[in-house]
Amino acid sequence: MNISNVRQVYLIGIGGIGMSALARYFNHLGLLVFGYDKTASFLTRQLSDEGIKITYTDSIEEIPLSFKQLSQENLVIYTPATPKDLKISTFFVELGYRLFKRSEVLGLISEKYFTIAVAGTHGKTTTSSMIAHILTDSGFKCAAFLGGIAANYNSNILFANSNLLVVEADEFDRSFLTLHPNIAVVTSTDPDHLDIYGDLDHMLESFHLFIQQVSADGKRIVKKGLSLPFDLTYATSSDADAYASNIEVRDRSFYFDYRHNKKDVIIENILLGIAGKHNVENAVAAITVALELGVEKTLIKDALASFKGVKRRFEYIVNQDDVVFIDDYAHHPEELKACLLAVKSLFPREEVTCIFQPHLFSRTRDFAAGFAESLALADTLILMDIYPAREEPIAGITSDWLLEKVEIKNKMKLDREEILAYIKQNKPKVTLTVGAGNIDLLVAPIKKVLTNV
Repeated sequence: MNISNVRQVYLIGIGGIGMSALARYFNHLGLLVFGYDKTASFLTRQLSDEGIKITYTDSIEEIPLSFKQLSQENLVIYTPATPKDLKISTFFVELGYRLFKRSEVLGLISEKYFTIAVAGTHGKTTTSSMIAHILTDSGFKCAAFLGGIAANYNSNILFANSNLLVVEADEFDRSFLTLHPNIAVVTSTDPDHLDIYGDLDHMLESFHLFIQQVSADGKRIVKKGLSLPFDLTYATSSDADAYASNIEVRDRSFYFDYRHNKKDVIIENILLGIAGKHNVENAVAAITVALELGVEKTLIKDALASFKGVKRRFEYIVNQDDVVFIDDYAHHPEELKACLLAVKSLFPREEVTCIFQPHLFSRTRDFAAGFAESLALADTLILMDIYPAREEPIAGITSDWLLEKVEIKNKMKLDREEILAYIKQNKPKVTLTVGAGNIDLLVAPIKKVLTNV
């Protein structure tokens, strides 16, 4: 498809983080943009405010008249997260439209750019956002499609008159195989999305295919220890080509030194605008990319100090001397572990109350042992019901079943109102909400209870 011929776009599942970025991209180009989503959200309301027309009813009558006849100037995009039996989708298919996956369209867009793609089962959103911020803050500028809302820009997309493009390369449904990057970063290949891949071997096969798609003169920057071809490795240990050393926590902030053995580069006493050793590692990857592109050391250092992170990625909701409340998107055992270790490193003398909403029955089943181990790092654990997303329940797989496996004394299963009552009664000094479902709807009420505002 020649994307330059498109004049109108319809997005099925427009409220998703990746779909909404595409909607904003085409709207920025001046195209007419329409969309459907099952429910309204803060993000869809933002899109509506930006002039994008959205409907929440799966009805053919809601489809714009200009899309009710086949046209080469019309583009229909869908996300695999939407049900296959939607009336809207069926109508477009029967009319003769080819429905493009979000990832296919992103691949078409990226063809005209020098593309930096960041992949990984976790870490990719923060790392890609860091790279985009370094390039933007340093004056290099870039366009970017991000998998979260970058706090510095309050958006999941950046526009710039530049040939550089930063994209989050999503392994879900093998989406990243539509990309042919000039620079690829792989942050992790821990097992995930096994409901899609079936097993770890098939997931790793996709990562191998992704890394093979890097241009012949490109760079493959891979976390040390991953079984993937690479040109450079990075880590927080000195056995990698690029690494962090002298990692310290001072006044609730992380500092570190960066070293690149192959380039003989050292950047000392870097202040990282966000917390966590895992984010230091993400920063090492971002610095390595920036150096490959020729960004000066001092500009990189300044940019990392001003980086505010990504919404729902270790986001401080309350950060006071007497009360701290952090919200995080973590929904994989390794992400949970990294998040909890970061909290405990920042507040070593305080008890941590962790409220977790498991995401997907299949993920809870497949990684139950890992979840139990990671969640045991909390001092008090509160579990919510499993968020089903696209899945039907699996017999025997419940939050109560998972809770039994977590070997800590203070643990409980509560619903929304019970959680708010618990917080009001106990007023924990350090509270953490984690999960990829709708647990974010609890953030504002918990903040209100903790701060009496």
